[in-house]
Amino acid sequence: MASPTQQVDKIMAIWNEHVEVAKALPRLASAVSSAVDIIGSSLAAGGQLLIAGNGGSAADAQHIAAELTGRFLRERRPLRALALHVNTSALTAIGNDYGYEHVFARELSAHARPGDVLLAISTSGNSPNIRRAIEAARKSNVIVIGLTGESGGQMQTGCDLCLCVPSKSTARIQEMHITIGHTICELLEETLAGA
Repeated sequence: MASPTQQVDKIMAIWNEHVEVAKALPRLASAVSSAVDIIGSSLAAGGQLLIAGNGGSAADAQHIAAELTGRFLRERRPLRALALHVNTSALTAIGNDYGYEHVFARELSAHARPGDVLLAISTSGNSPNIRRAIEAARKSNVIVIGLTGESGGQMQTGCDLCLCVPSKSTARIQEMHITIGHTICELLEETLAGA
């Protein structure tokens, strides 16, 4: 078992790594601004934001959708956002009947309309079910924004816009993903509050 001093040192190392990755986020500011514009234009025109992710990224997808359909910081009309994994009956039926790699693609194909936006979240950029969702989005004329890690993985070439957090650490990438998600929510809320 670690001594109290060793444990505090480990905590400080984790937090320092978090701060260093956060300090690198400004290089993504222009791309995040573009994401806000893309999503905002879609929502203003009656479109919707579809969000897909696995594990912690599924939690982020649900979190972002909740901020938009509920509220983030201000009272305003609900904004159309849907986390593609929340219907557990559909998720398990599609996974059982077609394979887990199809769960998001099938849901997206059912709900998406041209002009909608897919926010595809994967720390590696290589999740097979996310890549299939991107392919389905392309067929449905849905704009794709990726939220991934340093390399962007295979998603890098499939997205219209790929926001690659400059880190290889899954935990730090996920921490920055929710920071970016909150930033997008706050700016969308400001932009669309009166719409």
